[in-house]
Amino acid sequence: MINDVHCHFFSSSFFDALGGENAIAKLGWDAPGSPAELADRWVAELDRSAVSRAALIASMPGDSASVAAALRRHPGRFVGFFMVDPTRPDAASAAAEAIDRDGLRAICLFPAMQRYSIQDERVRALFEAAAARPGLAVFVHCGVLSVGVRAKLGLPSPFDIRFGNPLDLHAIALAYPAVPIIIPHFGAGMFREALMVADLCPNIVFDSSSSNAWIKYQPGLTLSAVFKQVLAVVGPERILFGTDSSFFPRGWVKAVYDAQVAALDEISAPPDVRKKIFAGNFDRIFQ
Repeated sequence: MINDVHCHFFSSSFFDALGGENAIAKLGWDAPGSPAELADRWVAELDRSAVSRAALIASMPGDSASVAAALRRHPGRFVGFFMVDPTRPDAASAAAEAIDRDGLRAICLFPAMQRYSIQDERVRALFEAAAARPGLAVFVHCGVLSVGVRAKLGLPSPFDIRFGNPLDLHAIALAYPAVPIIIPHFGAGMFREALMVADLCPNIVFDSSSSNAWIKYQPGLTLSAVFKQVLAVVGPERILFGTDSSFFPRGWVKAVYDAQVAALDEISAPPDVRKKIFAGNFDRIFQ
């Protein structure tokens, strides 16, 4: 069984913020249609690859309603994640509404994108919301941040990587030990720092998604060595498989899955470890 913890739900609202139909035409991608239509397409795509469940990420602040519509359409197949910008005055109330009204399960934070510290009191308010509702997680993008769709459209990305250090999670992770904190892409270039904070905080888990091209910043490192080190430091219960799939017609990125299977083959990971990584840990956190 396969569960994918990292799929972006590029809705019509998402593209509207980038230029609408002109942006879609420039990219050469398929128009998403309504949230229900996009949800149906995702289900058909996951069925083709035998993926049981997937986390859908509302990939811009304020777009949680699109993922909520997908959840209503296919409640057994999707878990709803949504991006929040804590610097917005309505961030805490909007997050509470997405959780309580729409049933979304993970707050996604991109500190380098919106240029804020994870230690900001406005972030703490979001952790308070998650802690008050068992079954919620917080996703925090750390390390190198690049948004391919913005680059392809020639749009600026005024991010600040200084806000993406995983070590900044230490105090807040300790303060909310019952809240699972997901770090995608093994820390996206800050692998050592991500390992350190995960070793200190049992509620931090890794999301294995993307091509993991950040490995180029650490000469000699391989994906198999990454898996081996994470397993040695935090164990198999704290790795969630993901692809970082996003747009159509590309759909679900099987090549990412194949690369991770090959990496686990290389280190002779036993079946029980693979079962936890590819499905079991997801089902445990998002029951």
